[in-house]
Amino acid sequence: MAFFKKVLKKINGKWYPQAVIVGRPATTDEVADELAEISTVSRGDTYAVLKNLGKVLSSFMKEGRTVKLEGIGTFYYTIAAKGKGMDKAEDVTAAHIENVRVRFIPETGRTASGKVSTRSMVSEQIWWEEWKGDDKKKKKP
Repeated sequence: MAFFKKVLKKINGKWYPQAVIVGRPATTDEVADELAEISTVSRGDTYAVLKNLGKVLSSFMKEGRTVKLEGIGTFYYTIAAKGKGMDKAEDVTAAHIENVRVRFIPETGRTASGKVSTRSMVSEQIWWEEWKGDDKKKKKP
């Protein structure tokens, strides 16, 4: 079950639902245990693969490639530049790159008419319930 809370947005004075994160993040150990349970791969093998996934993704991406993981989605780089840009293309250099981020687009499925029908990692059976917990308490991960 997923939770939401009602939030008043200052920009327009309207109320909107906002997802609430409950508890601590799932760990690599927990993900490895779940994967091992639903497959024929051992927990140790699964853990080793998960621990090395970041290094492998980074290796492909530093070659200028995106990485598409079936059933999950696509990872790619975006960059932010210093200043307000240059007047001439020939003046733009790598030194103008100020920030690099990894972005993620979840995998989608489409109908015959091209409309999005499914998104990876968003269960079709998701059930939303209003959060009744205390937002003021900070939980330690």
